[in-house]
Amino acid sequence: MNAPLHREVPTGVLDDAQALAQASAQWDRDIVAQLTEYIAIPSKSPGFDANWAQHGHIDTVLRNAAAWVEAQKVEGLRLEVVRLEGRTPVLFFELDATKAGSTQTVMMYGHLDKQPEFNGWRKDLGPWTPKYEDGRLYGRGAADDGYAVYASIAAIQALKAQQVAHPRIVGLVETCEESGSYDLLPYIDALRPRLGDVGLVVCLDSGAGNYDQLWLTTSLRGMASGTLKVEVLTEGIHSGDASGLVPSSFRIMRQVLDRLEDSKSGRLLPASFHCEVPADRLAQARATAAILGDEVTRRFPWAHYDCDGAQTSVLPTTTDRVQALINRTWIPTLSVTGAEGFPALADAGNVLRPYTAFKLSLRLPPLVDAAKAVQEMKALLEDNAPYQARVTFQCHEGATGWNAPATAPWFERALNAASQAYFGAPCGYIGQGGTIPLMSMLARGFPQAQMMVCGVLGPKSNAHGPNEFLHVPYAKKLTAAVAKMMADCP
Repeated sequence: MNAPLHREVPTGVLDDAQALAQASAQWDRDIVAQLTEYIAIPSKSPGFDANWAQHGHIDTVLRNAAAWVEAQKVEGLRLEVVRLEGRTPVLFFELDATKAGSTQTVMMYGHLDKQPEFNGWRKDLGPWTPKYEDGRLYGRGAADDGYAVYASIAAIQALKAQQVAHPRIVGLVETCEESGSYDLLPYIDALRPRLGDVGLVVCLDSGAGNYDQLWLTTSLRGMASGTLKVEVLTEGIHSGDASGLVPSSFRIMRQVLDRLEDSKSGRLLPASFHCEVPADRLAQARATAAILGDEVTRRFPWAHYDCDGAQTSVLPTTTDRVQALINRTWIPTLSVTGAEGFPALADAGNVLRPYTAFKLSLRLPPLVDAAKAVQEMKALLEDNAPYQARVTFQCHEGATGWNAPATAPWFERALNAASQAYFGAPCGYIGQGGTIPLMSMLARGFPQAQMMVCGVLGPKSNAHGPNEFLHVPYAKKLTAAVAKMMADCP
């Protein structure tokens, strides 16, 4: 007669050193290699690759991630690729609770689509040319945030390896986040019955103030983006013949943008684009400024040049550290991220151009409604155009920002415990200037959930720009910290 099969009863205590050792080994043995392959695939978001379905890159990275997850053979984990007609696919997985009495669900989020190439990469680097150097994995998308699905599963494996009890866990990995997540809400609606009562969201798509502690993102700005186009002619005309009579499309563009932004200060003029900064966020900004010091501004790659024999550099908009943090997280800001209608300098003749087009990216404070801002922005830019020029603003995307809910006592204790265990320092709190549309969606759908929004995008990691990298030593500790947070989740 066979002896009864012995199954260990899950416990609630995670051995921190063992969890970090396991996570580190898995990153070294497997995850870095997986992300190296991922970087080489140009899975650009649909907003930057209209033919994404035909090119197949998004499907490739999703299939690769799914195959890797299945190969881990995590006990009880069920995974599927979900496809809605005409939309980018998502990866969904779920794992039943092993913690007695647990009724809440932990939802883990990430994305696999990428920003476009951009220029200015180091000569030995490139967006689709992965390179691992001094603990940094260079290339587009690994840190933002192709690593999320791999780190999430590795964190679950750390729990399973020690038989640590955990709540129910679900994972949602999308493929159009960099285009505004316009496909995500239909998937959330379709999967809502399977998501359960979400009590903790783990979103590995954010930044870090430094690489010395765990950082919790407390707010995210919203965004309104689109193309502003000014047309004055049907074709280019000799500038000597036409200038002075035909108004410059660029000058009209400047006048129109002056309605939106004070070009001297950068302040956005519509009062409705601003909001009051909550008192708790101001207090956190003061604490974070004290932690980071000059790194608040020094972290950016400022241009340096010689001026009258002395080395100088471009100055930030403010040297006040607290105000600097507020400026990039709670103040609306306009950026021109692309232009059309201009020949290359080498090809520019004496021609008055027929049109000027700018791609505008307007970052909005977390509490400002993006849909209303887009409508106001369109009317402000288009109405009563100078010289009756044809001025059009075509909105590409709009996403309302997010302000984190009040921190539950268990959540704050768990964050500090995880940060102390793996970094030897308390958790830091910081707002982010970027946008994650999912967060405002989840805040509406699961208003009681705690939000662990964090990531590996620390100083000089340069997401979306040249020389983007993933800081692997930090990612290892973050993976273990996520495991500890799930073990401590009620």
